[in-house]
Amino acid sequence: MAMGLKGRFITFEGSEGSGKSTQAALVLDYFKSKGLPAVLLREPGGVKISEKIRDILLNVNNKAMADECETLLYMAARAQLVKEILRPALDKGQIVLCDRFLDSTIAYQGWGNGIDVSIIENIGQFAVGGLKPDLTLLFDIDTQQGLSRTNVKKDRIELRCLEYHNRVREGYLALAKREPTRVKIIRVDAPKEIIFERIKTYLDKVL
Repeated sequence: MAMGLKGRFITFEGSEGSGKSTQAALVLDYFKSKGLPAVLLREPGGVKISEKIRDILLNVNNKAMADECETLLYMAARAQLVKEILRPALDKGQIVLCDRFLDSTIAYQGWGNGIDVSIIENIGQFAVGGLKPDLTLLFDIDTQQGLSRTNVKKDRIELRCLEYHNRVREGYLALAKREPTRVKIIRVDAPKEIIFERIKTYLDKVL
């Protein structure tokens, strides 16, 4: 995390249907039950401007969107969220939980779409001002199994082929291998209550 911030920043990553959003909500409840100041955000979105960008990104009618455009739109939504809510919350000493962050763009647009990862990382640093999570929980699930758990009405990204989503998963696992101190792999092979018990150890350590 960037120097001078008082709070803690925890992100939740994973392929489609990994259950990360469910776990993020459980973590929020866990911290609140301890009387800790916590807030849960989502990407893309979280603030008015970013939510509008989310609508463009996930709209199934936007089939002509270029990979470069897609990458930059994710970054734009992220920059607004960081400026408007995320960094101010950390400055106040809050625990910020974020459902997806820069790792998502590396996995989905980098590994998935083939955009140069070094370019994504450079633009990402500009977009977030050097902000980095204290802890990233990566929920890993078999790609086909995960896709079968998504909504019947799928968004523009979820509709992509199995090979694409396999590349995304590979990208996430490569990130975890590169940064094992920050990124912790959580296998999605049990009921949500058991999975939550697994991640509590990491939560307590980061606090």
